[in-house]
Amino acid sequence: MTEPGFELLKEDAGTKARLGRIATPHGEIRTPAFMPVGTQGTVKGLLPETVRELGADIILGNTYHLYLRPGHELIRRLGGLHRFMNWPGPILTDSGGFQVFSLGALRKITEEGVAFQSHIDGSPYSLTPESAVAIQEALGSDIMMCLDECTPYPVTVREARVSMERTNRWARRSLSARTNRMQMLFAIVQGGMYPDLRRQALEELAALDFEGYALGGVSVGEPKDMMEEIVSRTAPLLPRDKPRYLMGVGTPADIVRSVSAGIDLFDCVLPTRCARNGLLFTNTQKVVIKHARWREDEFPLDETCDCYTCRNYSRAYLRHLYMAREILAMVLNTIHNVRFYLRLMERIREEIRQENYSVWQREFLDRWEDGPAGDTGEKTDIPE
Repeated sequence: MTEPGFELLKEDAGTKARLGRIATPHGEIRTPAFMPVGTQGTVKGLLPETVRELGADIILGNTYHLYLRPGHELIRRLGGLHRFMNWPGPILTDSGGFQVFSLGALRKITEEGVAFQSHIDGSPYSLTPESAVAIQEALGSDIMMCLDECTPYPVTVREARVSMERTNRWARRSLSARTNRMQMLFAIVQGGMYPDLRRQALEELAALDFEGYALGGVSVGEPKDMMEEIVSRTAPLLPRDKPRYLMGVGTPADIVRSVSAGIDLFDCVLPTRCARNGLLFTNTQKVVIKHARWREDEFPLDETCDCYTCRNYSRAYLRHLYMAREILAMVLNTIHNVRFYLRLMERIREEIRQENYSVWQREFLDRWEDGPAGDTGEKTDIPE
C-alpha cells in the first residue's frame, strides 16, 4: 500500500505557484487540484465513472452529512466510503465545521465540541475533535480534516482570537485521537480577517507537524479584496513541504489568483450548483442558458471544450432541456461545468510546468469577467 505524502515538483519563478503531487493509498493527486464536491457520497448529477473521465483525481465528501445519513458505522460495515460510492480514487472528507457553522441557532459551541440539531429532523447530535476523527477513520477517507470553529465575518479581533485559539486546541486533540497513519490529517488555520492572528495560528499548527494545512474561514461574506489579501499574505507562510488547501473557494478567477499565492488544493460547489441552475462557464463568458438568445443557437456551448456535452449538443438543445425542466439538463450542464474546472486545473499545471504562469495568469484575468458566479436569477436548491 502506498505511503501517503507530498512531493513538491516545481515552483514558478514569477509567482508562488507550485506544481506537486500527493500520494495516497487510492492513487496520486496532481496539484494544483480541484476537488468536485461529493458531500453525501455523490457528485450531484454524475456517475463516479464520469467524474473520473472528466479528469478528477480526488473528490470531497462531508463528515457532517454522512454522519447524519446514512451513518458512518453503516458505511464502515459496507466496506468504507470508496466501496460504498464506487469511487476508486482519493477522497478528502471535510470535518463538518462549516456545515455546523451554517446551522446558526441550531448549534452550540463549547470547549468540548459542538452540540447541534440535525437539519433533517431536528434530532440532537454532537461533534467533538475526537469523534470527527473517528467518523472519518470509519469512512476511510485518504485525507481527514480537523474539526474547527469557522470564524464568521464580521467579528472583533477578540472574538476571532478566541475562535482561533479554540480551533488550535481542537487540532491538538484531533492529532492525539487519530489511529490510522495511512489517512492524512490536515489542520485548519483560522483567525478571521486578521493577518496577525492567522500568522499566530499557523505557527502553532506548523509546530505540530500535520500532513497538510488548510485556510478556513474565508468566503464567509467578507469583501473579495479582503479574502484575496488574507490568502496572499497567509498561504506563503504555510509549510513549504506540505499540501496547502484553500477551503470552499471558488470562482475560476479566485482559483487562478490563489494558485499564484501558493495554494495546492481547492473545492467549491459552484460548478455543480451553477450547472443545476443554468449558469455555464466557458473560456470567454458565463452563459445563462435560459436566455432567449440561445433559443436557435446551433453551436456547442464552448467550441474549445472537449467534454461530452460540447461534443454532442447545441446551446439550443441545452436551453430546451433547461426550460422544459428535464433531468438531462442538469446532467449535461454538470458534465460541462465540472470539466471546465478540471480543464482549468490542467492548464494551470501546464503553465507552471512551462514556467509561464505569471504571463498566463494576467491574460486569463484580463479575459475573464469576474462577476457574481452564482447569479442566475434562479433560487438555488439545498446546498451541498
